[in-house]
Amino acid sequence: MKQLSILFRWDGTVGRGFYALVGVIGFAFKHNLDRLVATVIFHRRWGIFNYWIPPVQVLHFSSLPRADAIFLGSLLAMALPFIWVGVALTVRRLRAIGLPIWLVVLFFVPALNLLFFLLLSTLPSRAPKGAAPPPARDRLERIFDRYIPHHIVGSAALAVLITAILGVATVGFATSQMPVYGVGLYVGLPFCLGLISSLIDGYHHPRSLLRCLAVSALSAVLVGVGLFALAIEGAFCLIMAVPIGMILAVVGGAVGYLIQPVSGAARQTPATMLIAILFAPGVIQAERALKPEAPLYQVTTSVVIHAPAETVWRELVTFNDIDEPPDWLFRLGIACPTRATIAGRGPGAVRHCVFSTGAFVEPIEVWDEPRRLAFSVTSNPPSMTEWTPYENIQPPHLEGFLVSERGQFLLTSLGPHQTLLEGSTWYRHHMQPAEYWRLWSDFIIHRIHERVLRHIQLRAERSNAAGELKNGGAIP
Repeated sequence: MKQLSILFRWDGTVGRGFYALVGVIGFAFKHNLDRLVATVIFHRRWGIFNYWIPPVQVLHFSSLPRADAIFLGSLLAMALPFIWVGVALTVRRLRAIGLPIWLVVLFFVPALNLLFFLLLSTLPSRAPKGAAPPPARDRLERIFDRYIPHHIVGSAALAVLITAILGVATVGFATSQMPVYGVGLYVGLPFCLGLISSLIDGYHHPRSLLRCLAVSALSAVLVGVGLFALAIEGAFCLIMAVPIGMILAVVGGAVGYLIQPVSGAARQTPATMLIAILFAPGVIQAERALKPEAPLYQVTTSVVIHAPAETVWRELVTFNDIDEPPDWLFRLGIACPTRATIAGRGPGAVRHCVFSTGAFVEPIEVWDEPRRLAFSVTSNPPSMTEWTPYENIQPPHLEGFLVSERGQFLLTSLGPHQTLLEGSTWYRHHMQPAEYWRLWSDFIIHRIHERVLRHIQLRAERSNAAGELKNGGAIP
């Protein structure tokens, strides 16, 4: 027991070999324990990527179903001793290297915590006073010494150029054959590009924090320019990726800045760069092989219509071309709803909601006139048309990555001449981190709902007004 107590201590330092050994064994033990409990006791699937998908349900723990709350609570309780050991050893390892202790927060960042672990297992501890001089530089170090410029402009230019080439090549690797748009691409890659650029720029001489941040940000920008220029991605998709990509690139640059003054860090730059270069493709390949399950999300939008439910029902089942001009979002290329048609009546009828990029095929499952119309979705058109100066580009994420599975219209009477109409869509998007991309997809689907609901509202209220005038009644 006394020997095990070393794992729980916060004082002192720990070597990189011991840190790496405990980390690998601890993760293997914890993962198999979690998988055993999840499958045997709770009858749920559990894989490695469950650690990288943030459990946002915990933020709403009190509203979770009882079974989910017990499951997550059990896993959290089992994780506490592992978290204690991991944080304690990481603090001691940071102290041994000479890095700021607050970097321990990276221990809790999905995906980046793996890269953080690899870096702490690679960087040397500070040499004690009076230690023997380091051995002669090896061949790879001499190559770095020779080809990385000492000049302040030359080192930055080389850093940006190398990371831009690596970034474009990695995106090409991720989107070829079996495309993967996951944490390796949107989390690992920008962080690694920022880290690599600051390490190259500061290889001979430590650079300022502002310079490291600027070089890492410029690297990310140049990757985006390259993807656009080579017709790999369109402008709107790159704009959506800018917030997460730029932030993580700058964070990577900041970590590189903190590593620069560490004793012996320059000699470890080749090894550190190799880890960073291989990290994103490695994660991408793991995602490609393991295929983590995409979460199911729901988006609901509502409008109050001054017309009875029977009138509203007639207008939502099928409607002619939407007259309202597309707003800025749809002009940028997002699929825009234009009309709806239906073949048949009742359950089994097939509704087609036509968009600018094609039609959603929606077999009717519930026909509860005039209260609820529910349908599945068996075919999805491309989610957008890319904005690009080229004639046509087709990134893989345009089809099969944002998938609507079902939808419904719910009508609630608020009086003789007033109806609450709610439109809901249940969808999955196969892009990670899911909660980041959900911000964009929820926003886009809300705008699609609003365009359709406004059109239904306008037609229903016009029809109701015409009926009131025809019958000689007052318009409510």
